[in-house]
Amino acid sequence: MKTFSIGGVHPAENKLSAGSPIREAALPKQAIFSMFQHIGAPAKPVVKKGDVVKVGTLLGEAGGFVSAPIYSSVSGKVSKVDVALDASDTRRMAVYVDVEGDEWEESIDRSADLVRLEDRPDLDAKTIVEKIKQAGIVGMGGATFPCHVKLCPPPGEKAECVIINAVECEPYLTSDHSLMLEKADEILVGVALIMKAVGVERGYIGIENNKPDAIQLMTEKAKAYPQIEVVPLKVQYPQGGEKQLIDAVIGRQVPAPPAIPINVGAVVQNVGTAFAIYEAVMKNKPLISRVITVTGKSVKQPSNLLARLGTPFSQLMEECGGLPADTGKIIGGGPMMGKALISLDIPMTKGSSGLLIMNNKEARRAEAEPCIRCAKCVSACPMGLEPYLLSNISSQHMWEEAERECIVSCIECGSCAYTCPSNRPLLDNIRLGKTTVMGIIRERAAKK
Repeated sequence: MKTFSIGGVHPAENKLSAGSPIREAALPKQAIFSMFQHIGAPAKPVVKKGDVVKVGTLLGEAGGFVSAPIYSSVSGKVSKVDVALDASDTRRMAVYVDVEGDEWEESIDRSADLVRLEDRPDLDAKTIVEKIKQAGIVGMGGATFPCHVKLCPPPGEKAECVIINAVECEPYLTSDHSLMLEKADEILVGVALIMKAVGVERGYIGIENNKPDAIQLMTEKAKAYPQIEVVPLKVQYPQGGEKQLIDAVIGRQVPAPPAIPINVGAVVQNVGTAFAIYEAVMKNKPLISRVITVTGKSVKQPSNLLARLGTPFSQLMEECGGLPADTGKIIGGGPMMGKALISLDIPMTKGSSGLLIMNNKEARRAEAEPCIRCAKCVSACPMGLEPYLLSNISSQHMWEEAERECIVSCIECGSCAYTCPSNRPLLDNIRLGKTTVMGIIRERAAKK
C-alpha cells in the first residue's frame, strides 16, 4: 500500500459522521461574507448598504492576481458593509446580507443533469481557467489558495500530472468522503477539466483505504476515464499534505521552499475543489456553498451539511442538536491542523471543512514536562525536520538559526506535538518561529 516515505502518525480516526448522507442546511436569517476567504489580496466590496442581491450576485471583486471574487450565497438586501469577526479572531471587512427568499441569478444552471466534457467541445484550456477564476474557486482542503493561479504554471515549468487530494486524513472530518459517495460523476468531470486546463494526460485520485466504499465507487466510475487512476493509500497522517501526497502517489519529493509541486511536474487539487470546478465551468455556478462536517463525541447528530457560505456556525450547530453542555473547545477544521474559535457567531467561509466540538476532557492540555530526548518528534516529522530543536530556538528568538534549520519547511501538521510524551508545545513555538522567519525573509527580499 502506497504512502509517503518520511515520518507520519496515526491518530484515532473518530469518523463519527462517516456514512451520514449530505443534507442541506437551512438558509440563515443573515449571511456575513468576509472579503478574506482566500490566500492573497482580499476581495474589494462592490456593493453598498441597501443594494438588493440574488444568489450568485458579485459582492466583492478580486483584489489582484492572487485573489478571488466573493459571491452572495443568498438573496436579500445588503444591510451594511462593515468589519466582522473571522476564524482568525480578527475583525475584517465583510458584507452583511439580510436574507429574503431564495432568488437565484438566471445564468446559473440549477438542474441535476450531468454535463460531460464531450458535451462542451467549445471549452479550451484558457476558457476553463478563466471560468474558474471568475467563479472564485479556491483550494477547499483548507489552504484556500486561488485555484486559477495553480493552473497557470510559471514560465519554464510544465505540469506532467494532476493529483486529486481525496485523502481526508484529519480525524473526525468526513465531508470529502461524503462528497465522493454522492457526486462521483461530477468530481470526475471536474478532474478532467483540471487536466485539460493544465494540458496533462495523467490524473490520479489519492484516497486512504479507510474509505473502501469511496475507493470502490470512484474506481468503477473512473473506468470511463482511462487517463484517470484511483490510488488507494495507507492510512497515515498527514497523507493529505501536498508534498506527502505527491511522494505517496508518484514517488517524487518536492524540495524545500520556495520549491512548489509544479517543480516536480505535479498540480494538486482537493476533491472538493474538483467538484466546485465542475459546477463553475459546466453549471456557471460560483463558489457559494460547500459540504462541512459538524461533529464531536458529545454532538447529538454528527453530520455532513451542504451549507451556504456566510452562514453562522451557530446555526449549523443548532441543526446538529445544539452546543453540548460539556463543550470545552470549538475547533474550525480538524483536531490536528484546525484553529480554536472564540465564538459560534463566526460565519463559514470557502475554507470551512469542519466544525469540531471537543468536550472538557479532550480540550484540556496536559501539563508540559521537560524534554526526555526520546526523538519521537523527529521520527514523526513528515518533512524530516528536528521539531525539538526548532521549538527550542524559536522560544529563544534565535531567528537566524531557525532559518538555517529550515523552519519554513514545516507544514504545521502537529505530528510532533501529538507524539511528544512530555506534552511540550512544540507546534506552538515552531509556528511562532516560522511566522517570524517568513516575515524576515519577506523584508529582506523587499530591500533588494
